[in-house]
Amino acid sequence: MGKRYPVLNIDIKKLVNNARIITEKCNENGIDTACVIKGYNGIPEVAEEMAKCGCSQVASSRIDQLKDVKLRGMAMDTLLLRIPMMSELEEVIRYADISLNSQRETLVELDRMAVENNTKHRVILMRDLGDLREGIFDRDEFIETACFIENSLKGLVLEGIGTNLSCYGSVAPTEKNLSMLVEDAEEIEKLIDRKLRYVSGGATTTLPLFYRNKLPKGINHLRLGESIICAMDLPLYWDTDIEGLEKGVFTMDAQIIEIRRKPSYPIGEKCVNAFGETPEYEDRGIRLRALLAVGNRDVGDYSSLEPIDEGVELVGASSDHLIVDIEEAGREYAIGDIMKFNMYYQAVLFASDNRLMNIELNR
Repeated sequence: MGKRYPVLNIDIKKLVNNARIITEKCNENGIDTACVIKGYNGIPEVAEEMAKCGCSQVASSRIDQLKDVKLRGMAMDTLLLRIPMMSELEEVIRYADISLNSQRETLVELDRMAVENNTKHRVILMRDLGDLREGIFDRDEFIETACFIENSLKGLVLEGIGTNLSCYGSVAPTEKNLSMLVEDAEEIEKLIDRKLRYVSGGATTTLPLFYRNKLPKGINHLRLGESIICAMDLPLYWDTDIEGLEKGVFTMDAQIIEIRRKPSYPIGEKCVNAFGETPEYEDRGIRLRALLAVGNRDVGDYSSLEPIDEGVELVGASSDHLIVDIEEAGREYAIGDIMKFNMYYQAVLFASDNRLMNIELNR
């Protein structure tokens, strides 16, 4: 039997390179980092290599991925990134050293379980600064909740405070909104009469501020994933090039199943496509196109792929088919040939969690 496609290639050397460049720069400036493993489904062999590169915690939104880290004996703190569900609190106590929290009811129950298990669980209280995902929006309530954790919950330790930006509401981290978080930290520290260990200023999208020396003093923790595992968003969306970072940590190989010259504009009465959408099409005349055996089911959205081969253009996709224009490609293709793609975060996220994807680690 021949090689099975599609293939998700993981270049461990590039991953280690990216992780070291970023974590060392952060550490030199007094910033601890949590290396986020959820973007590649917490593949244990990859998580182990990432954890060796200077990060303070291994982080994921999925408790089962943190469980794998613990069971493999990695000597690292684990950080749960998603607010815990009530149904998973027992596992949170067992497998997460730290968790992000915002809901008082959850904190009370988490405290009860920590006391029952004769342990201390560390929490980072989340503040919503306008992105409108998790976190306490009202400042007074936020500070009151922090003091409640410190003074009333004996099984929990207020490890710090944090915020999330850009993931839902597309609100960029700025000097202004992150300075608000620092001010909150200073107020809480006065009230509890001690320093917080962490003021966690977000994720990869906070790095542009850091590299431009505009990150407010007092932010001392970042949760980083995409900048290490893809290294593609920062130059494309944030006008930030970090010297030495390499894309191509995760790449995909897909096999060509059809090559034909076809019109570029669909013919007939329009309806919705397989996803309930009505896309716009450009009439470019008859073009040479290739069909590949991979689709949105495998990568989330085909636009999160980037053809590596010169002159190849993405056209569209259905669940299981990817259409590319090869009219101006730099080489000729035949049925059965393999086409390679760099991958943005969404593609890595979907592909690494796809049981039909053949995963190959390259060391």
